[in-house]
Amino acid sequence: MDRKNYSAVNEFVLLGLPHTEVMKIPFFVLFLCIYILTLLGNITLILAVRGDPNLHIPMYIFLLNLSFLDIWLSTVTLPKMLTNFVKETNIISFNGCIAQFYFFHFFGSTECFLYTIMAYDRYLAICHPLHYSKFMSMKLCTQFTTGIWLAGSIHSMIHTTLTFRLPFCGPNKIDYFFCDVIPLLKLACSDTTVNKAIIITNIGAVALICFIMILISYAHIVRTILKISSSEGRRKTFSTCASHLTSVIFFYGPPVFIYLSPNSMDYIVEETIAVFYTLMTPMLNPMIYSLRNKDVKKALKIIKSDIFGVLLGLTM
Repeated sequence: MDRKNYSAVNEFVLLGLPHTEVMKIPFFVLFLCIYILTLLGNITLILAVRGDPNLHIPMYIFLLNLSFLDIWLSTVTLPKMLTNFVKETNIISFNGCIAQFYFFHFFGSTECFLYTIMAYDRYLAICHPLHYSKFMSMKLCTQFTTGIWLAGSIHSMIHTTLTFRLPFCGPNKIDYFFCDVIPLLKLACSDTTVNKAIIITNIGAVALICFIMILISYAHIVRTILKISSSEGRRKTFSTCASHLTSVIFFYGPPVFIYLSPNSMDYIVEETIAVFYTLMTPMLNPMIYSLRNKDVKKALKIIKSDIFGVLLGLTM
């Protein structure tokens, strides 16, 4: 994309989070800890899934992809935010803004589609266990995974192209902590009615449709669980999808509110919500899935033993 054809702005200034001027160091330490925990947690989960042959099944292949996406979703925004906490001027180049915009929506939309496929996987496992291997084979799992990555890329490319074809002639201050579509549209020098309509139909509505599809899957799951005679059986069955449901609530809720009401939400509230689903959810996901899943716990113990063995060998 040749920016000279579309814009007189060479760079943007990220104003960051509100009221952080006097709290730069505490916020820097806080978000650095969040980023480190996100990387450690998700990398550990990836190693656990890859290292245990018993976890080489669709459910955990999807979980591996989720951890990989969470790492990159955080990396798109957090390092730049940390840098801006220790600099006087929070500048991002025009091309850097395009890259951040594209990859944020790429990883975010791919994760959105992934949660939907994970819900379908749980629906098949609980509601149709005898036919699960037929409807969710490893080959189909690979096709689903490839499809959601491709769909996420196309989805992001559409919004990136439409947004950065708009003329930006000043001002260049983005009232946000990263380059996202809504604060960028406020800086455009032309009518953005079409872009705002696309935001509602292609971001908020897509997220909402995926969320509704997840709810439909869980409606069938709950109905199947209620038919189980023993309370212990109901509890064990529900525990297999409780982690996914928790992550879905954390991930889907905030974007739907932001992108379905791009003009009506106070920017402080909007940024607080954005911080939660872009930074906190990727950090929490490894904890959510490891604390409630016996297979993952077992794989993590094996990794822990292997690491301890290596360290013990080095010290001897």
